[in-house]
Amino acid sequence: MDIPVFLFSGFLESGKTTFIRDTLEDPGFTEGDKILLLVCEEGEEEYDEKQLSASNTVIEYIEDEESFTESLIASFALKHSPKKVIIEWNGMWRLEKLMTMKLPKKWQIVQMITTVAAPTFDLYLNNMRSVIMEQFTNSDMVIFNRCDENTKIGSYRRNVKAVNPAAQVYFENADGTEPDKNDTLPYDINADVIELEDEDFGIWFVDAMDEPEKYAGKTIVTKALVYKNMRLPEGTFIPGRYAMTCCADDVRFIGPFCKSLLTTDEKIRRLKKNECIKLTAKVVVEDCKFYKGEGPVLYASEIEPAALPKNEFVYFN
Repeated sequence: MDIPVFLFSGFLESGKTTFIRDTLEDPGFTEGDKILLLVCEEGEEEYDEKQLSASNTVIEYIEDEESFTESLIASFALKHSPKKVIIEWNGMWRLEKLMTMKLPKKWQIVQMITTVAAPTFDLYLNNMRSVIMEQFTNSDMVIFNRCDENTKIGSYRRNVKAVNPAAQVYFENADGTEPDKNDTLPYDINADVIELEDEDFGIWFVDAMDEPEKYAGKTIVTKALVYKNMRLPEGTFIPGRYAMTCCADDVRFIGPFCKSLLTTDEKIRRLKKNECIKLTAKVVVEDCKFYKGEGPVLYASEIEPAALPKNEFVYFN
């Protein structure tokens, strides 16, 4: 039987320890099994020995990244023979080391949760984007805590979804309640025809992929670059933009699957890769092999040549 490993990541004082302590108080999680807690970062919050004993948890501290080795982890596995493992990862350490490490026999990472202190997110995003995006990319769940009326919920959610569409994203206030949704989009979501500014394409795309039903039946007018290859069916293409999701070395082309109406078949055949166009298309939510499931499919009604956008990249704020 595999030994499940639960990985908690986030920067210092992001709420990892509090989350783990709450988890260890849940009998539905502990189930009386022996749990090994590996702590790679010590913040202001500490673990209570009585609580650890009550939840049948043993704790080991790892002081620096160089000490986190396969041999050390193997020695802990042999010493404690745990049935479950929790790793409180240091947010300043690169996750690649852990993800590529050979874990002890039967250890299997089953869930990664990243906690974020909402008041400091912009600071980390601006100064340590590649590190925090690595955490988001690998996470099953991201929790923004200590939210208030100034928390840009929509923007923060899109930054996660841009690199990991499958991640669950939650927000909570300092008192544990759920904040009011204050997602202000830079365009009128209630309009039948939504005309996107050049800089808003990334925001629209991530929002449409996350909640496609919001756009069902709407007409989108946007400037986009053309992506085509031999694997796309005849009469289809990807209208999109280049997005810097992590850093300068991580530039991706993002865009929805687009089909033609009968009047645009010939225009689509003549389109060239990276050609800039002005596209008018209706959004239909349907099953699509390109998405490997249901998603927003554009049906083009007008395609016209357009000048390149002033900014090469799009963002998600």
